[in-house]
This record gives sequence, structure tokens and C-alpha cells, in this order.
Amino acid sequence: MATLPTHSATPGPTPDATPGTAPDPAALARRIRAIARELGFQRVGIAGVELGPDEDHLRDWLAQGLYGSMEWMARHGDKRSRPDELVPGTVRVISVGLDYGQDPEAAWATLADGTRAYVARYALGRDYHKLMRNRLQTLADRIAAEIGPFGHRVFVDSAPVLERALARNAGLGWIGKHTCLIDRDGGSWFFLGEVYVDLPLPIDAPASAHCGTCTKCIDICPTGAITGPNRLDARRCISYLTIEHEGTIDPELRPLIGNRIFGCDDCQLICPWNKFARRTDEPDFRARNALDTATLPALFAWTEAEFLQRTEGSAIRRSGHARWLRNIAIALGNAPTTPEVIAALRSREGIEDPVVREHVEWALAQHEARMQA
Repeated sequence: MATLPTHSATPGPTPDATPGTAPDPAALARRIRAIARELGFQRVGIAGVELGPDEDHLRDWLAQGLYGSMEWMARHGDKRSRPDELVPGTVRVISVGLDYGQDPEAAWATLADGTRAYVARYALGRDYHKLMRNRLQTLADRIAAEIGPFGHRVFVDSAPVLERALARNAGLGWIGKHTCLIDRDGGSWFFLGEVYVDLPLPIDAPASAHCGTCTKCIDICPTGAITGPNRLDARRCISYLTIEHEGTIDPELRPLIGNRIFGCDDCQLICPWNKFARRTDEPDFRARNALDTATLPALFAWTEAEFLQRTEGSAIRRSGHARWLRNIAIALGNAPTTPEVIAALRSREGIEDPVVREHVEWALAQHEARMQA
């Protein structure tokens, strides 16, 4: 991969430096934090590029095949844990966090109502990738305007990056037993983004862990995907199954999925640290298409054209219409037996897609068994 691109913005005033001299690293770091917060990021820190222990953990996880069909996790070798190999010239990583906290009581209420669809809270609104990428690029632009051209690359889930390890090393939070990042002052409901830079900035102290003896996230996982502290078996994870996994879903796991049709938040909802999570009213993150209250039959009725129209600019679109129907078919199979639920399933009984059809048949069989019991 090419070295860090050099930003071409017209140089502006240099923080704490006279014209023609290099900026003071500490002053520049303070300025970067200030700009990041002006742009709406609630968290910002600076990390080095050494990730040795995390590289060992990743290698072990990959060797055990816990990544399921996500071959891209192993495709780039050690570049994921070596920022300076992914983008030569990188010496520091600016890590940021953007809150997307939602009402946990509303989430629990949806999970308890088998007729409604549960969508992971991060996916209720617009896709966060573009929003964060634009803000990070603006951050880079403003830095360049003050110090002159510098090498950088912006990432938001767009390359092999160990974002949680980097964020931990930048002081944004620790990696919890559920593998999500936790900030003791704000919980875990936030997105991560990075700017790889060639600036020798002072690094922040890594965050220390504060999970203690708590195992709530492990205990609540519907499918037992969290097999131990910091150990996730993606092959059993509902987020993986409903978003990344193509084809059929193991019949033994289907009843455990409940009404979760896109992702799963149980391990975050139960986390005691999320009582400190900040609610956000970022317009882009507000629920679209009433996805926070929608019923399963209503969403199951979406045609492919309607699905594409309604999910434009949404993270949900990546699942595709067929996977969307497959997931809802499972949820309908787990829903209370009502005429509306049965009618919804019957409407797709002869669907051409064999995977969706198989899950519809399974769902109908669940209701037939219950009615005969």
C-alpha cells in the first residue's frame, strides 16, 4: 500500500511556533483535541503503533477459526495490528469516539415484545461511516491549515484496523469482556474512527480495565457466543449471523435469536457501565422508518424495491433484501402465534429464493407444532 498521502491544504498559522518552525508536539496535540471536540467527537486520544499483545490475541482467534466466514479478517495478515505496515510512514494514530446512545428501556421493551422487530441501536438511523469519515477529514483539513502539509489516512471501518486496541491505547476506554470498548464515564454506546498520521505527537496513557468480576455480558448472551472474557465465537454471535453470514442459519440457533433481525445489543444493554452512557440527539442517528417500533409482519412485507429505497444511506442495506427476509422469517417463527404472523409467513411461502423459503418453512413448522401441542 502506498505511503501516507500528504495533505495539500494551504499552510496556516502553526500552533505555538514561529513561522517556518515545526509545531510544538504537545501544543499540536492539544489543538487536535480541541478541534475534534468542536467537530462533535466526545472522545479523542493519541496512540502509538505498537500492538504486540493484541496481535498475538488476534492470531490465536484466527487460528481457532472463530471468525466464521469473515475471511477478510485474516486476508491482510499482520497489517491489521501493524499500522506502519498498513500505511507506511504512520507513527501515531488519532482515535476518536462519537456517541450514539439510545434509550435502553425502549430497547428492552422491544426485545420483550415478540411481535416487534429488534434492530441494533447503531443501525436505527443513517449509516455512521460517512458522517464520521467526513468529520475526520475535516479534522485533517484543519490540522493542515494550521501546520502545513502532513501525511495522513482516515479510517472508519474501511480497512484492516484494530480500532478497539488503538482506542484503548489512546485512553478512550478498555476492551470489555464482551470485546466492546467501555468508557467508565460514558459506557460503550459510541462509534470509533481513526486518523493515521506521520506526526510525532505525544501519546496518551492507555485506559485501565474496570470489568472486575462482573460476567453479566457473558451470562446474557442469547447464543453463548461470548465463550469467556474477551473471547467471542463469531459463528454463534447474532450480530454475525444476521449481518455477515450468508446462507442458512443453524436450526439450533434460530430459536435463540428471538426477534433480533439485524444485530444484537444484549451484552451492551446489560453492562453496568452503560448507566453512564450519554444519550445523543445527533439527527443522523434518529430512528428511520419507525425501526424502533416496527412490527415483524410490516417489515416482512417490504418488496426489494421498497427495501432498497427505505435503507438508502443505512447500514442495514449491506445485508441485502434476501438476508433481511431470512432474518425476519426466523423472528416470525419465534413470534407469538397470531393470524397476522401466520399470514405474513404464508405470503412468502413460495418465494423463489431457496434460503428464504427454507426459513419460512421452518417458521411455519414452529407455529404448527405449537398449535398441535
